[in-house]
Amino acid sequence: MTPNRIPQGRACSSLLPGLALPVVLTLAACGGSALPQVSPPAPGGPAAGKSCTTVAVDYTAQSLPLGMLPRPGPEALYLPAPRAPQLENTGVWQALPILVSGSSAYRCGEFLYQDWLFDDHGAAGTEDPADRQKLSSYLFSPKAGTLTYPNDPVYADNAADLVELRLRPLADATVFRLSLNSLQDLERVAFTLALGESAGAQAWPHDAGVSAPAEWFLTVHGTTAELLPAAGGAALSPAPTVTVDLERRQFEVRVAHALWNPGRNSVRIAAGVGLWDADAGSYLQAGPTNSATAPGGMALPGAALFNMAFRAQEPVPQFTVASGRTIGDAAVLSKVESRWWRDRAQADALAAGDVSAFFATVDFGKLADGIEDDSAVPRTGFLNRIMASRYVFGQGLDYVTACGGISAVRPCKGTMLGQLQPYTVYVPEKPAAASGYGLTMQPHALSANYNQYLNTRHARQLGERSTGTLVVTPSARGPDGFYYDASEANVFETWADVARHYPLDPDWVVMGGVSMGGIGTFRIAPRYPDLFARVMPIVAAAGDEALLPSLRNVPVTMWTSAFDELQPLVSTEPTITALTELGYRLDSLRFDAWDHLTPSTNDDYQPAVAFLGEARVERDPAQVTYVLMPEIDNAEVDLVADKAYWLSGLRLRDAAAGTGSIDVRSEGFGTAPAEPLAVVQGIEVLSSGNQGPSPYTHRVLDWAEPMAAPVADRLLIRASNIASVTIDPKRAKVSCKAALEIDSDGPLTVVMAGCS
Repeated sequence: MTPNRIPQGRACSSLLPGLALPVVLTLAACGGSALPQVSPPAPGGPAAGKSCTTVAVDYTAQSLPLGMLPRPGPEALYLPAPRAPQLENTGVWQALPILVSGSSAYRCGEFLYQDWLFDDHGAAGTEDPADRQKLSSYLFSPKAGTLTYPNDPVYADNAADLVELRLRPLADATVFRLSLNSLQDLERVAFTLALGESAGAQAWPHDAGVSAPAEWFLTVHGTTAELLPAAGGAALSPAPTVTVDLERRQFEVRVAHALWNPGRNSVRIAAGVGLWDADAGSYLQAGPTNSATAPGGMALPGAALFNMAFRAQEPVPQFTVASGRTIGDAAVLSKVESRWWRDRAQADALAAGDVSAFFATVDFGKLADGIEDDSAVPRTGFLNRIMASRYVFGQGLDYVTACGGISAVRPCKGTMLGQLQPYTVYVPEKPAAASGYGLTMQPHALSANYNQYLNTRHARQLGERSTGTLVVTPSARGPDGFYYDASEANVFETWADVARHYPLDPDWVVMGGVSMGGIGTFRIAPRYPDLFARVMPIVAAAGDEALLPSLRNVPVTMWTSAFDELQPLVSTEPTITALTELGYRLDSLRFDAWDHLTPSTNDDYQPAVAFLGEARVERDPAQVTYVLMPEIDNAEVDLVADKAYWLSGLRLRDAAAGTGSIDVRSEGFGTAPAEPLAVVQGIEVLSSGNQGPSPYTHRVLDWAEPMAAPVADRLLIRASNIASVTIDPKRAKVSCKAALEIDSDGPLTVVMAGCS
């Protein structure tokens, strides 16, 4: 796995009067393409009716722990936003992209719509037995539509996936721009815009298979466009002009005012994207199963469109309706639900052939006056956001190469190959505190997607606790990455994107997810323990218990189920035992009547929320324990874990052994080593949630209050298979001449940073 690494955006930043944070200037202010780290104005930004937005605040300086060395976490967290061609502006375009799916805005004289990513599934028809997504790992997050792409790789299982649609009036024309997620052959894709009103629904042209009110139909395929009267008649001449930017995957269409002039009117506009059949001169039609050249998933002739625009009200998942106690029952209910890709309303409307519900009324008077209006962009609650990755493995989707399970492939690149990646964030209703929001990373489970926690109490309870935290679920680039390689890098790139767009308190960070999300928590937190205050893995065991000693300063709450089919007690109890034997702080809840899915269907986590609370990251503990395992690093995606707290530069002496460990205690803090208390165990009951009263065995291991000890300029070092370590004496509260007491199984080089 060697990704195409996208360079960072061109420098075009400044400090503006009255702003304490750096801002990024857009095209209007500095020329050239807009940089990709842009978003709707953060809370407190420009309101509707003000002049054109020319700046996007970047909160990175506040939101990430930049003021210390070594910096916590991998480089993937700190790299600047890459250049993102699909989000760039050229020519007449100036407005910042919205990057919140399902929303619209008026910006810089342009009207913009931002679509959902990877929602190009067409109508709910008859399942294609060869559907590659169905045969992949997306068991708990099936799509609602059943259309499948032709097998020809040029379609990338994603060729009709709309990213953005925007338009603006010029002096002599109206210009439209449509951006796609994947575009390898511009002659294989087409889209139609329905412009204006009509007394009744009109059939869309070229066998699109749908109807909706319209006065005109503007259809584009390749570099050809035609404007047809919806009521019938010949295409107008001269035809609109089309230019295509393959790198940016953007179609730009100019319709001269001599053909169609909206003036200052409010105009109804709808849009749909499909595949083009050049031989037939129509949309490519689907059959029961796909082939190299034809789509599948449609037993009878029907809608040929894969993706519709202007769907702000797509239904959200209702995972808690799953009432069965078996994985199979829940999978069936999840399939019936099918809202994980925000495509349910689209699938039902396309199946009915009536897409009248999907439209926007565009006020060309507002556009002419340059009115800024972001009122249709949600600010709080559950949002699907879009971010640009610097690691690109191709276009579209790879449903074949599994990252997890028996056929696991390492290194893992994930199912979602391209640069644009979705994620979900819950933004609390309360405003951010002066210090910023807290951050709760909530990785998704195996076979789920980034919308697993959408519309759940799980995310709301975490988000609304204390003064408010953002709850973020990355895509992990697919359903089965287990947070290795590109899947792990996606977590940190998502974190960095959130840090650019929202003010965060870098010291208030926790992590925890369900199943694979919990396994990922047990993998990532020990690799970068100085990023996290506490962790909360649910129905998950540690994938590698050898890493657990690194959690010395990160308390853990674990929820396990006695009847767990996927993470049984024979897996989870050894993790609890290992943490207990280490003497680490642990809050364990074993639910004695639950199975693997019950925590999700019960959907109430108040005890865990209380445990996480407002805990802050312990940046400079008196004692650091760290396990070095370079074999699971991946420098190709900037993931190298070789440091923690005030230790850095760790290297193995014998690389073939795979791991090494080090423990360093500083006597400069004036505290004695932590003393674990006896485990306290009892039976308690969780009374809230959807399942009724649920008893659990509660085991708590805590530490005694730290005892004072004489301050000494001394470091006590124990090491196994470690060749070298660098220590920051200031953060370790010792001098450059500190005494070193070393217990090592071989030669160990100790470097005191900043000392001669």
